[in-house]
Parts: sequence; structure tokens; C-alpha cells
Amino acid sequence: MNPSTLLLIFLSLSHNLAAAAAAASHLAGGQWNIIEPSIGVSAMHMQLLHNDRVIIFDRTDFGRSNLSLPAGGCRDDPNDIALKHDCTAHSVEYDVAGNSFRPLKVLTDPWCSSGTVAEDGRLIQTGGFNDGDRTVRVFQPCGDGGCDWVEKPAELAVRRWYATSQILPDGRAIIVGGRRQYNYEFYPKYSTSPSFFSLPFLLQTSDPEENNLYPFLHLNVDGNLFIFSNNRAILLDYKSNKILRSYPSIPGSHPRNYPSSASSVLLPLNPSATEAQVLICGGAPKGSYVQASRNGTFLKALSTCGRIKITDPSPAWEMEEMPAARVMGDMILLPTGFDVLIINGAGAGTAGWELGREPVLGPIIYRPEMPAGSRFVVQSESVVPRLYHSSALLLRDGRVLVGGSNPHVRYEFAGVQYPTELSLEAFSPEYLLPAASKYRPEIEWDGREGFEVRYGEEFGVRFRVGELKGMGGVRVTMVAPAFATHSFSMNQRLIVLKSGAAMKGEGYYEVRVEAPATGKVAPPGFYMVFVVNEWVPSEGVWVHLGS
Repeated sequence: MNPSTLLLIFLSLSHNLAAAAAAASHLAGGQWNIIEPSIGVSAMHMQLLHNDRVIIFDRTDFGRSNLSLPAGGCRDDPNDIALKHDCTAHSVEYDVAGNSFRPLKVLTDPWCSSGTVAEDGRLIQTGGFNDGDRTVRVFQPCGDGGCDWVEKPAELAVRRWYATSQILPDGRAIIVGGRRQYNYEFYPKYSTSPSFFSLPFLLQTSDPEENNLYPFLHLNVDGNLFIFSNNRAILLDYKSNKILRSYPSIPGSHPRNYPSSASSVLLPLNPSATEAQVLICGGAPKGSYVQASRNGTFLKALSTCGRIKITDPSPAWEMEEMPAARVMGDMILLPTGFDVLIINGAGAGTAGWELGREPVLGPIIYRPEMPAGSRFVVQSESVVPRLYHSSALLLRDGRVLVGGSNPHVRYEFAGVQYPTELSLEAFSPEYLLPAASKYRPEIEWDGREGFEVRYGEEFGVRFRVGELKGMGGVRVTMVAPAFATHSFSMNQRLIVLKSGAAMKGEGYYEVRVEAPATGKVAPPGFYMVFVVNEWVPSEGVWVHLGS
């Protein structure tokens, strides 16, 4: 094999036994830290890019934010319904390594929009409200801090407000649904294809509360698209616009999409990538939106999770009870390959202005490989309520970035039950606490933003570690950075790579792994690769996967 195709990750470990002992009593619950008291903008949408910057943005149609644009950089939008001349920012770029941020200029309104990251690393952000509902916004990452949004008006075929996007095996994005949009389209488009395709399933799953918004999209391992809307799902061959199968309704038949706002993940894919399972947790029962908005009655959120093997010939839902009810939660695949973090949200009410109550401050971890009845682990609580319009995503260092929460039409900081939240927090799972330090690697690499890895290619991973938990206890995981908004992380995906046992070398170990076989398993683009020593992951390293 050509040595240039090898990915060699060198890992070292520093010991701090005193700190480990001091932290041992806190190991099981993780740890919270406020990392920015205010970024001036509420984090309704977030996307991590391969230069370790997080693009964050809110609406533009509520008036001024708490962050000024650079002098002379005011946005003038004659179509804006709140402020036609606005000298404040509604988007920021957060630098994870420097723990700093700078304002970005978004012109048209990206309220309740969607996004994907293209194969070349650009953020492709689609739709929104008002004059932004057919806009495509592109953000090209750069190292000098001089990049900003580039907007392409009327690029989309129809209005896309509350739509969902998913990256496909060929690198394009599919954009599904939106308010009163019972169809889908691609971006970029093929010149010979229709501008959009009808999808009556979205109309069939609508109801008086419109619980078919932000449908859950998951790319199946056969390349077809799993679409969950309201309380049921289909498998769509999007190339021929043909429904291949319909899945049973989730037991209880309660809605799970916006505004009932459960969350969903495609569970980690095993090395063979022949099976795929979807998990959906929480939400609000039927009628919650009407009861809250018209009557001021805030129904208890749902406490159930449904899990289904979407590749099974006779799929059936397996239902489980969470330790607490939760609506508007976020689900994050942690790099261990067997942990799902459920974070943010409320215990009563529903998504919408002023409609959430009883903040759920404590996250939980769901472990799908454990026996039923022992899969949930309660974590330490935050002190900051994260309700409507909050978000969360995984960082390359293994922390989970949490931001947002604005249940008001405008920014409100006083005289309200749940003030607008402009801070950023980091939740550190137990694997980042000092008690795990002797198992946790510290990656040493040259800082490049993406080693090239080809589909099906074998490559070597070298690492150093203080204490290896068995030669066969090492796994390597590959995680796609997600676009997080409205309780769903679009394009979130974790693949446990096929690997052999770790081999001991001169002062290091090496494990041989195999990249995903095709774009059906892992669409082309940038991924974070982690080495996991039993339950403790290394810091990730960016790789670029392609043909």
C-alpha cells in the first residue's frame, strides 16, 4: 500500500493521578462549564466545520441582536418585517480553539431553515422565512477570519420553511418538506431533472397542528431515504420518487415532529453496515400545541423512546421509558460508538413561542448495546434552561457545545419566566473527566484539516496510551459533523470502522482499519475520526472521505 495513503495518528497521555482521585466522585455525571457568557446572538442553528469553527445563526426578523456588525457593515433589507436598516449581527463564527467569536452578516431571513456540508467543506444552508425562504446561503471556511455568508436568492424551487436536509451518496443535498410543502428537491440540481418532486406522504401526515414539519431524515445503508413524519415512516427511493416500504406507526400514535418536537438519531453503524436502526425519543402528546397556545394548558411531555431496525424484513418498534419526560430535546452521538446523549428541552408543553414549561436541566445517556431496562444513565444538571430554539452539537475534542433558547418573539432578558439565552455552554461527558485520564489519549498531529481517505481503503492508526484496556478493546469511529436546529441534528452519522486487534510496536500501538465501502454508508466529505480505548475516546482528527 502507498504510504501516502496511511493515516498515522500519534497519541500520548499525561498522568495526573491526584486530579483523577479528586474527580472520581463526579465521574458518572459529566461536567458543565459556561464557556461564553454571551455571544450576542441566540444559537437557533449551529454547524461545526472542518476548521474547528462553529457557524451559529438566529432569525433576522425580530429587531436588533446584542452584537454589532463591523463599522459600515449594516444590513439593508427592504423586505425585512422588523428592521429594514440593521447594524447588528444575526450570525457568528465561534472559534473553538481560541474560545472567541466574530460577527457574520446574513442578509435574508434564515429562520427555521436547514443545512448540509458539501463534499468540499462548504456549509450549504437552505431556506428560511419571508425573503429568505427560497435562498441558498453558502459559507466557505477560511483560516484568516475574512470569510462571510454568500447568498443566492431564489435558488430553491419552492419555499422551504421548517424543511429538513440530508447529504446523499453523490454529495448533493435533498431538501424535504417545509410548511405546506409536500415535496422535495435537490441542491445542486441536475439540469435535466424536474425542479421538485411531489411527496403526498407529507400531506397524509399533516394534522391540525402541522406535526409534519422538520421531518426526520436518515440515509439508509442501501442508499434510500428513511423519512419519519408525525407518527409514521417510509423508505423512499428518491431517484425514482417511489415509496419502497411503509413502516408501522410508532406505538401510541403521538406525533413526534415539530411542533411536538421529539428528537431522532440513526444509531451507530457497525463495521458490516448491513443493518441500520433509528431511535426517536420524547416529544409532546396529541393536542399539546392547541392546549398550550389556546388554553394555557401545558401537557406533560412524552417519556417514551421508540427504536426500529429499518433494514429488517419485518420491522417493529421497541418502546422504552426514559427516566423523565422531555420535549424539544437534542440527541447527540458521542464518539465512543455506543453512547447517545439526550440533552436540553422541557418536561411539559410543546415547541412554539412561550409554550414550554418545566425545563429539563439534566441530560441522560442512552446505551443501545446494553440490555433493555438498563440503557439510560442520568447525568449532571446544568443551571441554564434550554428550551425553544436551543441547539447542541459534538465538538472534535469530545465536548458537546450547547447554546440558544429563546421562547419569545423578540430578545427578552427581564420580566419573563425564561429569558432569552445568549450564552454557550460545554458539557463534558465522563470520558473527559480526570479520572479517565490514564485511558484518554492526547492527539499529536500536524494540524491539517483533513487527511485523504478513499472508500474501502485500509489505513493504519498508530497511538500511544498509558493503559490499554485489552488488545481487542480498541475501536475506531468516524463521525459526521451535524447541522443542529429544532431538536434534530441533520446529517448526524457515526460509523464504527472495521478493524483488527491493536498491535504493539516500539512505544506505540497500531490498529489497521478499513474506511466505509461506499457513499451509501458514509456520504463524501469531512469526518472526525476517534480512537476509542474501551470507553474513552481520543480527541478527533479530521479526515476527508471520498472516491
